[in-house]
Amino acid sequence: MPKAPIIEPGKSYTFRNYFEMTYEPDDILAEFGFSLQRISLDLPLSNTNFDQLTELKNSIQRRLPYVSLTSEAARREILIAPVVLALIDYTQAQLRIEYSINVSDQLKGSLDYYLHTQYHLLVIEAKNADLARGFTQLAVELIALDQWTTSDEPLLYGAVSTGDVWQFGVLNREQKKVQQDINLYRLPADLNDIFSHLVAILNAPFPT
Repeated sequence: MPKAPIIEPGKSYTFRNYFEMTYEPDDILAEFGFSLQRISLDLPLSNTNFDQLTELKNSIQRRLPYVSLTSEAARREILIAPVVLALIDYTQAQLRIEYSINVSDQLKGSLDYYLHTQYHLLVIEAKNADLARGFTQLAVELIALDQWTTSDEPLLYGAVSTGDVWQFGVLNREQKKVQQDINLYRLPADLNDIFSHLVAILNAPFPT
């Protein structure tokens, strides 16, 4: 007996709707013809000297004892936005915040942080500090970006963050596969690694 579809024909869905679904992530992605693989990603690393990063890390560490991170706005403004904004200094990437795209009735909504040079990067906040469901939303947004952008890069990268925890994902366009990194990065302790990956994604070409 065929499996009932998750996405109802004729119904409209935003990216947030996929976060709220209780279905397994691989079943949701299968609706779009993509598979899901959880692996230890070999992420690109930048060899740039991040001379300004020490001050960013120190400022985050100084402020954390005085800031309550119970709200999404606090986690976004104190931990996520400063990292994303610092990327501009090292990559000259164009940044769009709450950037609306409409690929189809099933793939539409706002991208929290969309950065692009000649390459593309999504960074999203995991709502309710739910990293697992946040990654599902990120994966669907990467699928939308695959259809929306006309670039010829073989891989599309993204990161989902609760603020103090970051996780990366990559969409392989040829294989129609989303890979979820099983490694987690913590902020501020792993800021250098997080930033090095983000910069490398925006600055360097990728292997096919």
